[in-house]
Formats: sequence, C-alpha cells, structure tokens
Amino acid sequence: MHSGSDVESTLIGIVCSNCGHRYDADQLLTVCDECGKVLLAEYDLDRAKATMTPEALAGRPWNLWRYAEIMPVRNPEHRLTLAEGGSPLLNVDRWAAGVGLSNLLVKDEGRNPTGSFKARGLGSAVSRARELGVKVIALPSAGNAAAAASAYSARGGMDAVVFMPKDAPEVFKAECRALGARVFLVNGLINDAGKVVRENGESRGWFDVSTLKEPYRAEGKKTMGLELVEQLGWQVPDAIIYPTGGGTGIVGMWKAFDELEKMGLIGSARPRMIVVQSDGCAPIVKAFDVGDRHAPLWEGADTIAPGIRVPIAIGDYLILDAVRESGGTAIAVSDAELDAAMRSVAEKEGLFVSPESGAAFAAAEKLRAEGKLAERDRVVVYATGSGLKHTDLIGGDYPVLDPNDPNIGSLIDTAYA
Repeated sequence: MHSGSDVESTLIGIVCSNCGHRYDADQLLTVCDECGKVLLAEYDLDRAKATMTPEALAGRPWNLWRYAEIMPVRNPEHRLTLAEGGSPLLNVDRWAAGVGLSNLLVKDEGRNPTGSFKARGLGSAVSRARELGVKVIALPSAGNAAAAASAYSARGGMDAVVFMPKDAPEVFKAECRALGARVFLVNGLINDAGKVVRENGESRGWFDVSTLKEPYRAEGKKTMGLELVEQLGWQVPDAIIYPTGGGTGIVGMWKAFDELEKMGLIGSARPRMIVVQSDGCAPIVKAFDVGDRHAPLWEGADTIAPGIRVPIAIGDYLILDAVRESGGTAIAVSDAELDAAMRSVAEKEGLFVSPESGAAFAAAEKLRAEGKLAERDRVVVYATGSGLKHTDLIGGDYPVLDPNDPNIGSLIDTAYA
C-alpha cells in the first residue's frame, strides 16, 4: 500500500503565497486564514540536500516518494502509491519535423495510474490528509482528478465524494464508481461543482482537496518538474508547454525548480513556461495579454477538452507570475486545432493523448510558426492524460464485413480507398 521509504521529510511549515503568513504544518489547512490565498509547503532544503543527491536517487523507485525529503508526508506508512510517476520522455521526431521543431520531447503523463497527471497531485494530497486524520475527502473535478482521488482514497482505506459536471465523459463517472467513490453530477461547470463542495462539505466532515485549496496537491504535481530535470541530466529545457486549467502543475513545477536551485542541483536558468488554453475558455491567456495578475471568471466556457474547461482559478496569480518571470507566454488554441493535433500525433507517432494534450501540441505548432519557438529549442510538451479516456471524440463509420460474402475483396478495396 505504501512506498516503504524510510527517507525523512524535511517539511518545516506552511506559508501563504500572497501575504506570507506562516502556519504549523502539522494541522489540517485549506487556504490562508488571513487573505484566502494559496498556501505552499516549505522544507529545510539544507537538510534535504544532504540525502537527496543524484547518487542516492539512482537507487530509489520512480514514484512520488522518490523525492521524500521535499515531499510533505512524514510517516512512510502514509505514503500511498500506485506506482505513479516516472513517466517517460518520448521523442516525436516525425511529428515535430512537420512543424519545424528538431528537439521536441513529450512527457507522457497518460502512463500514470488512472491515466493522467492527476495521480501525482491527488496521491500527495490524499496521503497527507490521511496522515492528518482525514477519513473522507471531497472535490469538484472535470473527471481526471475525481478518478485519481477515488483511486488513492481506496488505496488508503478512505472515502471519496466527487462532483463532476453532468456532461463529463462517461468513463470518468464509471471509473469513480468502480473505485468506490460517491459520485454526484452537477448542472454546470467545475466551478459550480466547487460551490456545492464548499457549501456542503464542512458540515458533513468532508475535507476539500480542490485545486490549490489545500497545500499538498501542488507538492505532488511538482514531481513532474523534479523528474524532468533528473531525466535531462539535471538540466532544464528551453521551454515547457503545459495545458492549463487550474494550473497546479505550473505552480508546482515552478516551485520545484526553485527548490532544486537552492539545493544546488540546478543553476538559475529556467524554462520558458507556456500556458495553453482553449479559446472557448482562456481566462489565464486573457489576463496575460492585458497585463493583469488575476483572471476574472470566463463566462460561457466551452471546449471539447474538459480538463481545461476551468473558467476561474484560485492560483491565477501564481500561474501568471511563473509565466512572466520565466519569459514565457500564454496562448489559446481552437477546438479544431487541438483535435487535429491530437489525431495527428496519434497517427504519426502512435501516441494517443487527451484533447488537453492535443492543445499543447497545437500550441507548439503555432508558436513555431510565429517564430516564438526556435527550430533547435529543446521543448517539452506535457501530455497530461491518455486519449483512452476520450474515445467519444473519435468518431467514424466502420465497414462491417460478412466473411462469407463473395464480394468481400471489392468491399475492402472500396473502403480502403
């Protein structure tokens, strides 16, 4: 059930990312009591660097707790794992050559348990909640987070209550039900589901693990950055392209790079952080374009990529800070563009990714065409989930053959043509 690692966490406290108010880490926390903003975990990095060395890491399993020194769970018995993490960095040379990039890599997060990067964030959040005595977690989700929360809750002997838009793909509803969660569907979007959790959870004893509304999902997501740097030989790429809804991954990876530099594992160089959203729901892109640090609610959010149909994000300022500090950018793509990219990568590379991931590939193509990516830039696209969760988007009529039909050959030829 657990990782078995006896490496100690160096967690020393929790700090508000906005006002700087500090908290004891060993209490159950949500957002800052003083200003309502995002809380982040802090570690004794001088102590952590003594044992989290490249040599020591070489002998550890590729799961969340590989980096236990700078992860928040103290007791190894609470470090739940389903063998998440260690997602491969893949070349997609044929596809990349077609868009004018010669050094494009894909971090395929669809290999994680429950088929997406959400396993990282919820694996961390559920483990820490369990350590702090939580019995029931609750959260709103477009689908993948609900599935991951359900899986890790089951793994830890806890209960999960999940709320999804009623038009979420059926596979997510079935997955959560199979994993023992209580599933509720909401008329509306993920922010409407969040309202239901917020107004009904506390009285029922549910702990809310919504995106960035507790300190520990970001810690799981930061392992995407830790792994990437380690896989690249303790270097950072020139650019990271990341499909962005709530943006925990951007926040977590940016934090990871800062911690790695303070531990002496990397220098001061940073990748350009590139946010990708759908033009049907692009609050972060709009805020970036007009120079704002906060992104108002996007009205009428509509896209075929459910994971980025997030009309408002509590961590908007952290996402935008990372993009601007890194010299990155924010870009919107159409549903037609993300769908075409998803299909093109599958057909050319054998990599069936989610529509959100398709958005990241579409952004790579657009940014190269606009000259914002150079041909030789080392670019990493985060494929945040598997296309197998989104087979509803892949339509088509399939020829049905009678194996005894004497004209079967001509039927095949006609269909094949």
